[in-house]
Amino acid sequence: MSRRGQGGGPTAYDFRRPIKLSRDHVRTLQIAFETYARSCGTLLTTRLRAVSNVSLISIEQLTYDEYVASLVTPTIIAVVALDPLPGTGLLEMAQPTIMTAIDHMLGGPGGSQPERPLTEVEMPLLRGLLDRMLGELRYGFESMVDLRPKLKEIEYNAQFLRAHAPGDAVVVASFETKIGAEECLSTICLPFNAMLSVLERTEAVVLSATEREVRDRARRNLTAGLSAAPIDVAVRFHPIRMRTDDIVDLRPGDVVPLGHPTSRPLEVTTADIVFAHAVPGNQGTRLACLVVPSSNESPSKESGRP
Repeated sequence: MSRRGQGGGPTAYDFRRPIKLSRDHVRTLQIAFETYARSCGTLLTTRLRAVSNVSLISIEQLTYDEYVASLVTPTIIAVVALDPLPGTGLLEMAQPTIMTAIDHMLGGPGGSQPERPLTEVEMPLLRGLLDRMLGELRYGFESMVDLRPKLKEIEYNAQFLRAHAPGDAVVVASFETKIGAEECLSTICLPFNAMLSVLERTEAVVLSATEREVRDRARRNLTAGLSAAPIDVAVRFHPIRMRTDDIVDLRPGDVVPLGHPTSRPLEVTTADIVFAHAVPGNQGTRLACLVVPSSNESPSKESGRP
C-alpha cells in the first residue's frame, strides 16, 4: 500500500491477506488516478463555473467492510458498472459538497447547504455530473484497459449497500476535492481482483531512471545472494518400507534388501525435491556420482560431471 506524503518506516502486514499490490502496481495506479484527478478538477471548474481542484491523497488495499466503516453518513455513493471488468465500482463524495456543486449548476453562490435528500430536479443534474466524472475516469485508465464505467444507481448510506462481500479485497483511492470554498475527502473503490488482473496484463510500467536503477540493483543483489547460498544435496536409493519390529530387531551384520534395480539411477535431491539422477562411482579416493539423464530426458541433454 502507498500513501503519498507518508514517511518511511515499518508498515503492518496482515497474514490473512497475503496478496498485496506490488510497488510497480501502486505506481501504475497512481499515474492513472492522478490523470483522473487533474482532468476531473478541470471538468468541475468549467462545469460549475467555480474554481475546483481534485488531488490524489492515497491508494490503499482494504476489505470492503473496512472501506464502508470509514465512510460518513449521509454521503453520496455512485454505484458503477465497470464494463468490461467484472464487479462493481463505487464513487463516493460528501453530501454537502454535492449540494454545493448542484447549487453552482443552478446559478447559486455555493456555500453552506442543507443536509437533505436530493429533489427530482436535482437528481438528473447530479447524474449528468457523475456521468461526466466517470468519463474522466475512463480517460485516466485508458493506457491500462478500455474501461467503460456506467452509472447504475445512487445511494445515500453505505451500510445498506452490498456491492461486495464484507471480506472482499478492494482498492481505494482517496482524493482531496475542493469546489469553491467547500472541501471534502472523496473516494473511488474498485474490486481488487479485477484491478490485479489488469495490472498483471499491463506491460508498460512507467518508472523513473532512479527507480529503474534501484530495481535492477536489487535484482542483481538477490541473484548473487541466491547463487552463493549453500544448499544440502543428497544422493539416495529408492526408499523402502519396513515393519516396526523388523527395524527394532536389526543387528550389525544384518542385510537389508533395498529393492533398487541396478539399472536404475539414484535420485539427487534437496529438501526432498528430486532435481537430477546419477550413478555412483568415485573420483580418486573419494566417493562421487555421475549425473545422467532421467528416464524422461533425451540423451542429448546429458550433463555428466563427477
